[in-house]
Parts: sequence; structure tokens; C-alpha cells
Amino acid sequence: MHYPWWFVPHLTAPMLIAVISVLHVLVSHYAVGGGLFLAVEVGYAYRTQNRAYLEYLKRHAAFFILLTVVFGAITGVGIWWTIGLASPLATEMLIRIFVFGWATEWVFFVLELTSAFIFYYYWGRLSEKTHVIMAWIYALAAWISLVLITGITAFMLNPGNWLENRNFWTAFFNPQFIPQTIARTGGALLLTSLYVYLHASLTIKDFRLRDMIESRSARPALAGSIMITIGGLAWYYFLPESSKALLANVASLNLLMVLIFALTIITFFLLYFGPYRNPGWLSPGFAGALFLFGLAAFSSGEFVREAVRKPYIIYNIVFGNQITPDEVPHLRSVGYLEGGIWTKTYVTRHYPDVVAESMIQQRRLADLPLSDRIQLGEVLFQYHCNDCHAAEAGYSAAGRLLQGRSRRQVRDLIEHLDMHFFMPPWAGTSEEADLLTDYLMGIIPPRPGGMRVGPLGMEVR
Repeated sequence: MHYPWWFVPHLTAPMLIAVISVLHVLVSHYAVGGGLFLAVEVGYAYRTQNRAYLEYLKRHAAFFILLTVVFGAITGVGIWWTIGLASPLATEMLIRIFVFGWATEWVFFVLELTSAFIFYYYWGRLSEKTHVIMAWIYALAAWISLVLITGITAFMLNPGNWLENRNFWTAFFNPQFIPQTIARTGGALLLTSLYVYLHASLTIKDFRLRDMIESRSARPALAGSIMITIGGLAWYYFLPESSKALLANVASLNLLMVLIFALTIITFFLLYFGPYRNPGWLSPGFAGALFLFGLAAFSSGEFVREAVRKPYIIYNIVFGNQITPDEVPHLRSVGYLEGGIWTKTYVTRHYPDVVAESMIQQRRLADLPLSDRIQLGEVLFQYHCNDCHAAEAGYSAAGRLLQGRSRRQVRDLIEHLDMHFFMPPWAGTSEEADLLTDYLMGIIPPRPGGMRVGPLGMEVR
């Protein structure tokens, strides 16, 4: 509310965050599981003196570092850049609440980078024991980073009792911490095996070496699938009641939950009957199918995890439109345009006639020409609604969602937004609701051609 609004046409800013975040998560989990894979397998190759396997592991380490350190670091910075612009209040609060946690995570992140580069660039120059130790330092540092970040992101879904005592440890060890840590550790193991299978199928010509890698990676992958299932069930159990209701009542989330369940089963059975029971099945096509099924399931899970927080960014603390629950009564009293630094500055500069005694006079808004009312309605839409909705076209476009509704229906919906429990409450005055209605009626497309409408608005065939 007190930050400038960032416009991302069609896609909307939160969906841009989602795109970058999902790409980063798919790589960052490989950064964790891949570290464990390299630590275990390099130690095994040294013990068995398998030089062919060591040569492959070095090639895999180059691929691993390029993808996780370079691409992973870029998307990681991209997340910070986008959340800082799209959700500045929530970002500010997460930094303030978890400043100690973020600082600790950065220490382990530097340790990750340092050990990863030493592990790869000093390959063959370190003793075997030291080389394996460096691999394990990286693996443990990466997993601890996952644990630290999971505590923070899990807090966004269920902060537990933090509002009562405002304690860092209460915030970090929230009800969602253990379920999500289990699920994410399992996801790291599963995704890593899928990355390994794909990379090995494309780069290894020795069938015996490929079969060995396939067999050795099967158990971690199956264990990861089981951990994802256990963590997912616990995740659901510790969801806030409103999030459970959202899952039950939103058709798209129901569809995604079915998709996640189906893809997880498919991936598990492909792993069990393929790499685990029948080493030798691995081919670029089989590995590619496994990889795509795994990515689709994981990405769908991330989307659902983000969606069930609505109408909040941080549950019970920050709404999706960058205001806190405590601010709503005040904004309903003085006006949404009055309550924000940037909105009030805009009104004062462009419509000085509606300002008196340094306050926006709500009754004067009704006297503005229709074109000005529509313009202010667009400002209200931008700040109050655009964090979740595009306007006329794009992701969850408000115009399309309201198609077929009368002006009265749109006006009633605005003042009762929280009737749909996945939307934040209306946080403006009655006069401002009229302005927003004026704007929305202008972007609603007409009814589809060929429809006949009866006196009560229903279709007549």
C-alpha cells in the first residue's frame, strides 16, 4: 500500500514470480540432491577404483555446477528482484522476521559455492579422502540451506503462534516446517535421480556403466517418492482451515491435485519397474519421459502450495494486495486512495478539486466526470486487484471473469469480495467501490453472440 505499484502486463507480477520461482526450485532441489549423489558416488568410485565411473562423475559435476551454480544463482537473484517489486511489504516483513535466518543461509550459500568449486576444479589434485570430504561439505551445506529456506517459506503458509509472541524460533519452527522439509528433501532425491538418468542416457555409451548408474540411483529416487508422499500428507494435515476449504472449492486446484497424484503414481511405477527391477531399460526416451513426468508433478505441487495461501501472501499477516488485516477498517473509513502514499499523491496531483484540508473528500469523487471516475477506478484496480488479476486480457483477467454480470452484481461483488474466501476484503469506501465499478464495467466484454437473455439475466433457449 505504501510502495509504488509494479505493472506486469497480461501475466501479472505474482505470476512472473511463480514462473521464476518454479524454474529455480526445479534446479535448487537438484543442487541439494545432486550434492548428495556426487558425495556418495565419488566415494563409491574411489573405493571400487572404478575409473570409468570417476570420469563420468567428473563430466556430471561440470553439468551439475553449470546448471545449479550458474543458472540457479541467476534465478535465485531473479526471485529476490521480482518479489521486492511485486510484493514489497511481504518481502520487508520476511526480512525483518527472519534476518538471522537469512544471514545464516547466506553463510551456508557461500560455503556451498566455495566447496563446489574446490571439488570440481581441484579434481585429481586433491587426495581421494580430501576430495570426498569436499563433496560432503557441499552436500551438507546445500541441505542446510534447504532447511533454512523451507522454515521461512513454510511460515508464509502457516505462521503458527507467531502473532502471539513475535519470536524468531516460533516463526521458524512453524507447523509446516517439518512436513515441507521432509517433502522437499524427498523431492531433491527424486529430481536428482531424474536429472542423472537423463544426463547418463545422453552421454554414456557403455551399457554396463549406464546400468550400474541406473541401479544405484533407483533406491534414492523411490525413497524420495515415499518422502514426498509422507510430507505431502502432513502438509495437508497442518494446512489452515481456509486453505483446506480453498482446495475443496476451487475446481482448478482440484484438477491439479488429481494431476499431482496421477503423475506421482506414474513416476513411481516407472522407477520401480524400470531402473529398480529392470536395469537396462534406460534410454533417452525413457529417461526423458521420467524427467518430464517428475517436473510436471513437482511444478504442479509448487503451484498448489502457492495458491492455497490466498487471500494472503503471508497467512493472517499480509494480504495479496500488500495491506495488512489491521489496515482494512482504517482504509474503509478514510478511503483506499487516501490511505496510500502513492495513490494519494496521484489524486492530489491530478484531481486537486477533490482534496480539502489535506484529505481526499470521498463525496466529491461522485461529482467527477465519468472519464475521471474511470481513471481513478483504474488506479484502485491497479493497487487493490492487479496483484492477482490482469485487467482485460491475461492471467485471471477481471474483465473476462465478470463477463455476463450486471452493474449491480459487480458493485455487490466489490463490497463483498471476502465472500469468496480466496480474495482479500474490500478495503475502500462506498464511493470508491462506485469508481471501481465504473472502471470494471468498461473492460467487461459483451455477452457471446447468439445468447438470448431472460428478464432475470438467465439464458433462454
